[in-house]
Amino acid sequence: MHSAQELVSQIEALTSLPTVYERVREQLESPDGSVFEVARLVSADPALTARLLRLVNSAMYGYRGEIDNVVRAVQILGLQQVHDLVLAMSLHAVFAGIRPAQLDMNRFWRESVLCALASHAIAQRTGAVAAERSFVMGLLADIGHLVLFQTAPELAAEARTIAGQGGEPLHLVERRIVGCDFAEVGATLMDQWRVPRAFAEAIGAQTLPRLGGEHAADAAALNLASHIVAADRIGESSEQVGARIDQTVWDLLELDAECIAAVREEAELNLAAYLSLFFPSTPRRVARDL
Repeated sequence: MHSAQELVSQIEALTSLPTVYERVREQLESPDGSVFEVARLVSADPALTARLLRLVNSAMYGYRGEIDNVVRAVQILGLQQVHDLVLAMSLHAVFAGIRPAQLDMNRFWRESVLCALASHAIAQRTGAVAAERSFVMGLLADIGHLVLFQTAPELAAEARTIAGQGGEPLHLVERRIVGCDFAEVGATLMDQWRVPRAFAEAIGAQTLPRLGGEHAADAAALNLASHIVAADRIGESSEQVGARIDQTVWDLLELDAECIAAVREEAELNLAAYLSLFFPSTPRRVARDL
């Protein structure tokens, strides 16, 4: 049996966050944090610069080609959003050397982006002030599974098989087989990375959102988004998804099952573009039967 902390410690020996992210975080945490210094840090990385400008000009922000320099992009987004987005854009590099034998990484990143887009679409419908943060939370929501499959692959695969055969929720099987579940592991990794506490609380509570405290609505959005991703994987209808969502999730979001079809349509429409933006080396089309 393993603890979340033990598994995260193992994977941290293999990964590290890029220097540019660490320096952007320092600016965010400093009372003297500067938009111009963050812009300078981002501009030092041409690939990151290009991707940030593509993002701020994308449908998510709506500037449609109007923003052509990093200083303006950082001024519009603010230090917190730039911090979150640099973290999201760093994931591919952070885990480039992590290739679990029993986990299809192309499919994993595809589903992570789909979860991110669904989370963002859900947050927009709730009127959340920082809907863009929901995108990054969704992108990171399943990261605990990546850790499990890298550090305890046989147990993680066994848990997934048992859950698939018996219909028991995967996180409950993981707790029984591994000793902890993907949500606990993901929250622990967020703590280790020292990202804002909201990420750890929402990701850790995504399987039981009412335990998310002040971030219970964020956890509920992740819960609903994860069900949408699962439906995409196995070919379920939106009506079938709605029937599986706990009423607590709807109460926290102040939504109902009628939103599912529209959220799915929006997420799937934008999937290819955002997959190429955050994971440029991942094929845009990943067959569902891989």
